[in-house]
Amino acid sequence: MHCRNGGLMTKPLRHETILKLVRQAPIPNQHALQMELKKSGLAATQATLSRDLAELGLVKTAEGYKLPAQVAEPSQFPNGDLKRVMREFLREASPANNLIVVKTPPGNANALGIALDKASLPEVVGTIAGDDTILVVTRSAATARSLRKKFLNWVG
Repeated sequence: MHCRNGGLMTKPLRHETILKLVRQAPIPNQHALQMELKKSGLAATQATLSRDLAELGLVKTAEGYKLPAQVAEPSQFPNGDLKRVMREFLREASPANNLIVVKTPPGNANALGIALDKASLPEVVGTIAGDDTILVVTRSAATARSLRKKFLNWVG
């Protein structure tokens, strides 16, 4: 990859530019990010952008890519907001003994996982979030089934 001026584009420069762009204005998708980078004199393939977004820990929201801190400030997720985030991102919730396997669209599990953690639900012992899956740990199978039902009621 090369900069417009002919110099070799480094990953740190690309990452710095991506973070700057995301902080300045909503970037709704990878194509828009690719176009913004191009305006800045940087070229990147979609595969490179996917890796960059994952390495930077950016989270895709309805408004566009954001830093996890922009998505989940500690006071941002009382239960009312958790319900809103659930409605936006929850696609599936399956109990498995004392666990709930929660599915989200790609890139959104982190935001929902943070919201769950910040809500401090008494039923939740902990969470582990990947790209599109969250493992919600409860103390018992009965609690997992009950909490799953609550999640599904919230998304109505």
